Amino acid sequence: MREDVQAALDTVRPQLQADGGDCELVDVTDDGTVKVRLTGACGGCPMSQMTLKMGIERVLKERVPSVKTVEAV
Repeated sequence: MREDVQAALDTVRPQLQADGGDCELVDVTDDGTVKVRLTGACGGCPMSQMTLKMGIERVLKERVPSVKTVEAV
């Protein structure tokens, strides 16, 4: 599942990089929780929670059905 999550993150990454940010995969748990670290401009952005839930989490759930939630660490 980790490879599938990484591939899905790679589809989101260009949009984050266009705004000066990025994300890196930290962990994928057995219960479907994906942990990512937001970096660059995304790390301190006040809209990062919206980016995380409405952007990254939405795409990951669409592409990897076993993903239940995405958390920033």
